[in-house]
Amino acid sequence: MSAKTLADASGVSDPPEEPRPRFTFGALRRAPHTGLVAVLILVVVATALRTDSFATTTNLINVLRQVSVTAVIAAGLTLLMTAGGMDFSMGSNVSVTTAVGAQLLSHGHSTAFTVIASVLLATAIGLVNGLVVTFTNVAPFVATLATATLLDGVALLVQGGLSVSIGTRMFSLGNDKVLGVPYLLIVAVLVLLATALVMRFTVFGRDAFAIGGNEHVARLSGINVTARKLTLYAVTGALSGLAGVMLLSRLGASSPGTGGLTLQLTAVAAVVIGGTSLAGGHGTVVGTALGVLLLGVVANALNLVQVSSYFQQVSVGGVLLVAAIANELHKARSARH
Repeated sequence: MSAKTLADASGVSDPPEEPRPRFTFGALRRAPHTGLVAVLILVVVATALRTDSFATTTNLINVLRQVSVTAVIAAGLTLLMTAGGMDFSMGSNVSVTTAVGAQLLSHGHSTAFTVIASVLLATAIGLVNGLVVTFTNVAPFVATLATATLLDGVALLVQGGLSVSIGTRMFSLGNDKVLGVPYLLIVAVLVLLATALVMRFTVFGRDAFAIGGNEHVARLSGINVTARKLTLYAVTGALSGLAGVMLLSRLGASSPGTGGLTLQLTAVAAVVIGGTSLAGGHGTVVGTALGVLLLGVVANALNLVQVSSYFQQVSVGGVLLVAAIANELHKARSARH
């Protein structure tokens, strides 16, 4: 008697086979950041076909160096925006950091002292932002935009309106590589990785999501919202200082206009493009990294095809507007479901 006959006679049948997961384009479309990756690939392929200089090792390394500074700022901004905050002064904080750092180095101070002093100054600026936002209830956008304007003026005063060169000081950090990888990129990857781990695996990261989702409920659940906010703004300040040191090492000088609003808007655009909610409660470091890379590639592509530099600002503003609209549409669709 066959096994099938015995099974039928006993009334026991084999459990039904579970359906095997099948690849579908719908599943691919729902995967995180698929659209962002697709756009990035499209831009890379189109630029590589248009100009031979894009895919060269020298150019790609240059792009990675350029985006590294933005990535450090964007990492801190991702964490802050996830908690429902905003800091529009990070780019201006970079301007002050580079100006102060350049003056310290040009007056003979050691590199170690300059780095520590610059980062501590930037952290203090971030903490002041946090104090204003937390204890005065002024909207973060308004408070940090005012700080940005103030800091831009301070940077010009420190520089005296002139470029301040640091010679070959910190040249290694800004221009050298290890195993073909720029030091600046290594720093940026470490910052992004640390931010991702904090957001994913620590109580501090979970508190940031909770505060961004509903600050009142977070406070009632026992989270020290005030302390968390102050820490978040201090962290964004510290990362602004680190980004300023990185930028100074890459440029070898601090000039009027270094950093500022252009750098800030690029970082904000990258974070929003990556899927971090403007209203708080949702953030992703992977998306931010992809957003930073996309904007860096687009800017490089426009340079290589000799498009006017004015269009670069147009492209950043346009991408930010589209990303903000898409962010809101996605939020509304998620609420319906």
